[in-house]
Amino acid sequence: MSPPDTHVDAETALAHAPAGHKDDLRLWLRLLSCARLIEAEIRRRLRLNFDTTLPRFDFLAQLERAPDGLTPGEISRRMMVTGGNVTGLAARLEEEGLIERRAVREDRRAVTLRLTPGGRREFARQSAAHEGWVAELLGGLSATDRASLLRLLDRTRRGVRAAISEDGE
Repeated sequence: MSPPDTHVDAETALAHAPAGHKDDLRLWLRLLSCARLIEAEIRRRLRLNFDTTLPRFDFLAQLERAPDGLTPGEISRRMMVTGGNVTGLAARLEEEGLIERRAVREDRRAVTLRLTPGGRREFARQSAAHEGWVAELLGGLSATDRASLLRLLDRTRRGVRAAISEDGE
């Protein structure tokens, strides 16, 4: 006979929490859990199918949305990562021929990063697969469920932003 399972997830641990905030905490943990499950599976599939990582995919996605290119600083802000992370990713993606650096005419010290034609093709392949994976992972929800969830999450985001701005006053 195996020993009893002593692992308790955070949601289960809340069962003994005081009334009031328990439902709010349970909801937040459920949102976090869903996001982490989906992200972990996307990471796994990117690695298995394309031998790439989510940060690399996100980097290419940023450049795909900006055909004229972005500076490393702009990419850093959009991805919410350090400049060092962007520099390292850019160097590897450039070595692989997926992106290119171009000097900015007005300031020869500055550069923009752009997808190469090969980078555009590779990102299109990865992006199509990514879109299919997300659809598959959320496939248990009906169209009505998805629409309701989108409305509720939008309302949640607005509420959180309002609470943050009230706290910041």
